[in-house]
Amino acid sequence: MIIDKPLLDRIESKFKIVKKHRPLSSTIVNKLKEQFAIEMTYNSNAIEGNRLSLKETYLVIEEGITVKGKSLKEHLEAKNHFEAINFLYDLIEHDKKHTISEQLIRSLQQLIVKESDPSIAGSYRTGSVMISGSKHHPPDACDISFLMRDLVRWAQKNAGLIHIIELSAIFHHKIVHIHPFFDGNGRTARLAMNLLLMQHGYPLVIILKNDRKKYYDVLEKADAGKMEPLIKFVAQAIEKSLNIYLNAIGDSAGNKKLYSLSEIAMKTPYSEKYLNLLARYGKIDAHKDGRNWVSSFEAIENYQKNRLRKRNLKSKKTVK
Repeated sequence: MIIDKPLLDRIESKFKIVKKHRPLSSTIVNKLKEQFAIEMTYNSNAIEGNRLSLKETYLVIEEGITVKGKSLKEHLEAKNHFEAINFLYDLIEHDKKHTISEQLIRSLQQLIVKESDPSIAGSYRTGSVMISGSKHHPPDACDISFLMRDLVRWAQKNAGLIHIIELSAIFHHKIVHIHPFFDGNGRTARLAMNLLLMQHGYPLVIILKNDRKKYYDVLEKADAGKMEPLIKFVAQAIEKSLNIYLNAIGDSAGNKKLYSLSEIAMKTPYSEKYLNLLARYGKIDAHKDGRNWVSSFEAIENYQKNRLRKRNLKSKKTVK
C-alpha cells in the first residue's frame, strides 16, 4: 500500500461516520447530488479550458440560460457533462457492482461530447494526438484497442487486491496516459475514477480547477512511474468530499468547526505559512474551501500529540 497512512486513517474514519449515518434523508441526498454534480461539471470542464464560471454553469444547467460571450460548445459541454454524472448516479443506484468495461468508458466519453463534437462521440481516435504542455506522447492509434482491453483486465484483476483509492487513481492515470479519444480524455478519466469509488460508497470526488497546475504535475510524475503523488492528490480530494458530507450531516456526526489557517495561526504556536505547508503535505486534517485551506483546532491538537509521540519513541530508542 502506497497511500500516506495518516491521510488514509482520516479518510477511513470519516467514511465510517458517513456510512453510519446512511441512509441519509432524501432532502440531504438530493441537495448534495446537485451540488456535487454542478461543481464537478464546472471544475472538470474548466480544467480543459471551458470559460463558464461556476454560477454560469449552474444557470446553463438549471435555468437553460444562454450566457453572453460564451460559445455554444461551452454551453453544450456543461449540459453533456452534467448528464454524464447523472448517468453515473443512475448506474450506481441500480447496479452498484457494474463491471468496468471498454463499452462503459466509451459510453462516458460519448455522453461528454455527444453534442459538442458528435463525430467523435464514443469512438477511439484514429490518428495521433499531442497533449499541450506535456512531455508525454500518447501511443499510436493502432494500439489503443489492445491497450484499453489490457487496462480493463488490469482493473478487474486488481479489484480487491489494492485499496480502491489506489486502484481508482491509477486507473484514472492509465486512461489519460493512453489518451484513447480525440477529445474528452481527462473528463472521461475523472468520471471513470469516480465510478470505481462510488461503487464502494464514496461520494463524488472533484478535482478543482484551482488545483489544475498541481494536478498536471502529479500526472506527469505518474507518467514517469511515480504514482504516490497522484494517489495522495486523489486521496485529499476524497477527504474534501467526505468533509462536505459530514458538514451536511451536522453536529451529530461529530464534525469539527472549521477555521481558516490565518485564524488558527493567531491562536497556536504555528505561522499560517507553516500550517499551509502541513496542510499541503497531509500532515494535518485540512482541505481547500475555494482557494483557501481550512482546518480545525482539534486537527492541530492531534498533530501536536502525534509529534510528541514520535519524539518520545525516538528518545526511548536512543536510550536503549
